[in-house]
Amino acid sequence: MSLIHHTTLTPTKLELLAEWLPRQPWYAGAERRPELVKAGGFRLDDPLGEVGVEFMVVTDQDGAAYHVPMGYRGAPLTGAEDALIGTTEHGVLGRRWVYDGTHDPVVVAQLAALIRGEAEAQAQSVSDTPDPTVTRHYAGPADAAVSGAGSAADGPDATTDVTLDGGPAGRLVLRVTRALRPGATGGADGVDGADGADALGHVAARWQRPDGTEARAVFATLVGAPTAG
Repeated sequence: MSLIHHTTLTPTKLELLAEWLPRQPWYAGAERRPELVKAGGFRLDDPLGEVGVEFMVVTDQDGAAYHVPMGYRGAPLTGAEDALIGTTEHGVLGRRWVYDGTHDPVVVAQLAALIRGEAEAQAQSVSDTPDPTVTRHYAGPADAAVSGAGSAADGPDATTDVTLDGGPAGRLVLRVTRALRPGATGGADGVDGADGADALGHVAARWQRPDGTEARAVFATLVGAPTAG
């Protein structure tokens, strides 16, 4: 289960993200340095206990909310140089390499496992504590043995699409929402529009707006890959 070390990080996660976010195509803050606040998120366990897996929500000074999956590693991830958010010194674990989770196979595999009901969301800042506010739905094929190794590309509408091998189910796309927009209540998980016609499942979670109110939206959706025409 997730073990949270209450110690120092130099630089902090927010400092790393303040440098990294403005370089992303889905960042809407124009040409200025973000003023970020941690606003929510959750964690997942790496079955091998080697990679820290976190899904963080940060809000900017304009109120925009961004979803940043991150993988924390004790050594560089080969071939993922362009996905490196930065390095930090952890007071207990030493140097950690922090990656954009959409390019980290462990993060991707565990997110797909969460959607399929094979992993349980953990509290962001408390050890060994499930987070029941993170909800998921899956109606896809039971034989979709999803591989965590996939190619990620920034897509339209502030999403990142990760193409995966779904085994007998064929290719799948894990669509990770980057710029979060609160969904209306009344639909699945209290969020309308969670599932489109090609959706197999999704995960939804909450965060806190700058005014202190709670918001909720779909963080990621698993869909069938379009077939070649």
